[in-house]
Amino acid sequence: MISKVLIPNRGEIALRIIKACKALGIRTVAAVSEADKESLPAKFADEVVCIGPSHPSESYLKIETIITAALGTGANAIHPGYGFLAEQWELAEACETHGLIFIGPPGEIIKKMGNKLQARQIAEESKIPVLPGSQRIQNVEDAIFWAKEIGYPVILKAAAGGGGRGMRIITTPAELKANFEAAAAEALAAFGDGSLYLERYIPNARHIEVQILGDKFGNVIHLGERDCTLQRRYQKIIEEAPASFLPLKVREDICTAAVKLAKSIGYENAGTIEFIFDQDEAKFYFLEVNTRIQVEHPVTEMVTGIDIVQEQIRIAAGEHIRLSQAEIKIMGHAIECRVTAESPEEGFRPSPGRITRWIPPKGPGIRVDTHCYTGYFVPPYYDSLLAKVITVGINRREAIKRMEYALQNFVIEGVETTLPFLKFLITQPEYIEGKVNTKWVEMVSKKRYNKK
Repeated sequence: MISKVLIPNRGEIALRIIKACKALGIRTVAAVSEADKESLPAKFADEVVCIGPSHPSESYLKIETIITAALGTGANAIHPGYGFLAEQWELAEACETHGLIFIGPPGEIIKKMGNKLQARQIAEESKIPVLPGSQRIQNVEDAIFWAKEIGYPVILKAAAGGGGRGMRIITTPAELKANFEAAAAEALAAFGDGSLYLERYIPNARHIEVQILGDKFGNVIHLGERDCTLQRRYQKIIEEAPASFLPLKVREDICTAAVKLAKSIGYENAGTIEFIFDQDEAKFYFLEVNTRIQVEHPVTEMVTGIDIVQEQIRIAAGEHIRLSQAEIKIMGHAIECRVTAESPEEGFRPSPGRITRWIPPKGPGIRVDTHCYTGYFVPPYYDSLLAKVITVGINRREAIKRMEYALQNFVIEGVETTLPFLKFLITQPEYIEGKVNTKWVEMVSKKRYNKK
């Protein structure tokens, strides 16, 4: 039984977890930094404990402090949310050592999937398509050799992490020489490991991911796929479920491959298997596994009616998955836009400060996940996400129309936001017609903002 959950996270995901726990009758403890002591998660949780100064390295990233906070408040489980320590196997193992339930996969699975080269190998062994790629690269000479073997263009990646850190698209040996050391240094700073590898780069690609659930009894199901193609600097900004303009056979094969991979590693809890879809060749390739709840999970919830966070908690408590694959039905279409405190006109410069007016949109088929309110101070220490606007309709056309309405009627004053940019994107003919790829957002933003 899970009786009390410590949440060492902040923002909308912390509030989202609190709401899921309340629905299940579980008490919550918000573990917050000094900057978040007056936040909505702190106000809505049953208890609050301060785990350190504002900087994440002194609070949200300190495993010992978090474990101490859980034990000290009598919590018997920890939900890490996303970001911070969510994909750090050390936290999962520390929970096990101290008799706490980690609401996520076991540390061994997190560790295995966190190494991108090992994850590639497991996918290959499971007969799932992977992009042509290299082994771990030791130096720039190795990189040049492998790039020639793979064929340009290639993409340089960090072996120990994702999120675009250490990632570079390379089209010539000269570019590889110029970027190798900087990519390795960026990977080392972000993940404590500067190891790199190469994969073939697909220029006309879409990013497709499959939401999975696995329990302790070997059962694995998928909740359909999402399209996360619209990205800026490898960070997703608009997501959809299900993926439109995807051949039916590809859709079925991707979901089948995701379940197959998850079963092969004995996956437990919620997770996401990510793929690259080559639109020119109509082929998909394994990309990576995210061993946590995703930012974009609401679009899947809206078309399946399943509360994924509640399912995470139930599975962590030792319950069977409550639904069979045949019982999962995809109804309608959902879109999510991430609204951030950034100034698109100034190169997406972060815009911390106090929100002087906050009126979120309301109406049929509109959901807003947020931790903000009038008077809230957006701190400069963390990710700039303010809200996720989610709309659902009977089809994609209706979901887009509702999103147009929602973004047009979202009032935020006091800080700069990406609302105007999001409004621009979803009204572009290429977006509406599905003629996009993973570089499309950067291309249109350069045109709109004079290459800033």
